[in-house]
Amino acid sequence: MHVVKHIDAPVETVWTILIDTQLWPVWGPTVAAVDCPQRWISSGVKGRVKTALGFWLPFEITAFEEPVYWHWKVGGIPATGHRLIKVSPHSCQLIFEIPFNAFPYAIICRRAAENIARLAAKYT
Repeated sequence: MHVVKHIDAPVETVWTILIDTQLWPVWGPTVAAVDCPQRWISSGVKGRVKTALGFWLPFEITAFEEPVYWHWKVGGIPATGHRLIKVSPHSCQLIFEIPFNAFPYAIICRRAAENIARLAAKYT
């Protein structure tokens, strides 16, 4: 399952928002905090996220290709993929790839996509 959002911002701007762990709590409705050894994620990075429910879960970036996509595991379980497609020099598509067994999470991803679009508008 996929959630797709057209964003009127360059792919590089949206990518920066996606990989900046300091911004995850700003755009991610289920992320309250992040503990990561680096601010900007890359392949193999491990850390932990504090959920909106208040508990911490480990994460690992399992796939990463700049500025195209990143995927991760949270709590050892494959979670959402984050993909960008350049539409023009000033716009892109953000795609959240949701595992089939987590299809209700699409509602959260739609809200996250809206938050990312608002952030991107501030940076462009």
